[in-house]
Amino acid sequence: MPIIYFTVTNDLNYDQRMIRICDSLVRAGYRVCLVGRITRKSIPLTKRAFQQKRIFCFFQKGIGFYVEYNLRLFFYLLFKKMDAICAIDLDSILPCFWVAKLKNKIKIYDAHELFCEMKEIVSRPVIYKIWKSIEKYTLPHFSHCYTVNQIIADEFQKMYGIQAAVIRSIAIKKEPAQMPNKERFILYQGAVNEGRCFETLIPAMKMIDSKLVICGDGNFMQQAKQLVIDYQLEQQVIFKGMLAPEELITFTQKAYIGITLFDSVGKSNYYSLANRFFDYLHNGTPQICINFPVYAELNKMHEVAVMVDDVSVQGLASAINQLLQDEALWLRLHEQCTTAAAAWNWQNEEQKLIEFYTKIFG
Repeated sequence: MPIIYFTVTNDLNYDQRMIRICDSLVRAGYRVCLVGRITRKSIPLTKRAFQQKRIFCFFQKGIGFYVEYNLRLFFYLLFKKMDAICAIDLDSILPCFWVAKLKNKIKIYDAHELFCEMKEIVSRPVIYKIWKSIEKYTLPHFSHCYTVNQIIADEFQKMYGIQAAVIRSIAIKKEPAQMPNKERFILYQGAVNEGRCFETLIPAMKMIDSKLVICGDGNFMQQAKQLVIDYQLEQQVIFKGMLAPEELITFTQKAYIGITLFDSVGKSNYYSLANRFFDYLHNGTPQICINFPVYAELNKMHEVAVMVDDVSVQGLASAINQLLQDEALWLRLHEQCTTAAAAWNWQNEEQKLIEFYTKIFG
């Protein structure tokens, strides 16, 4: 029974993508351990079918956190029995690379995005140079790799000659059940990070007769809260913080409209395929979605979103109001969500995941 360690830099309770992956591999007969971080605000770990480990760091953010976490992760992994180690994105790849090399174990890279092309990195030349040097140093040595869409896979092929498999991060298809009644609020779920258009989405709420519920946390949270104060939207924009997957789904089921927005700074945004795109449609929630290549292609197959090119305050207010006020449009998208969920679901992607690991271990 092969033993695989997965490494992330977030709190394990909220990582739906890794919970799905680890659960699937356990059912397929692998022994799995998911390693992440614990913060001063962390709640107790939810019991899972796989082993979990959270590492505490004195530094909670910035370069201090990354240095400390990677050192602690290296020494933790060094003394563990394993057959393979999988780095989730670039921020935990160095200890995985060094430990696998020292122990002569299989190295795997799971890329949810083009890490170096995220807005918060590509817009900071020194930070970009550091992460790009780490990428160039490590990635060419990872012969086993998978990512979330073909465009990103093609980028890895161009940059490093890596043949990356495509395994999308999609919600689990649920048994047909009575959907809770929709409430006329707008939902954003996911990382509250730079490049998610909060600078225009929050001011747009001044022109929208609905509430915006934000579920998540990230590096733009302080600025987002300040925008709410600046525009006097304290009663209209509600921050729920990080929610466990089981709690988050209740908001997604009830939401009338979901939000999937990015600005165009950095290839990571432009080539993205966010988990929330699928989470909304699996809960019958039409969405306002940025008209970037991957989303546009999917929406041509199943129209589940109003696609927008204009992410200005006026542009977003117009698109959201259209979906709020046009009942026939909303109903059409809502019905297509059900059709799309039958085609796009984790049960289908899981087969690709198992096939990927079967090729490695036999």
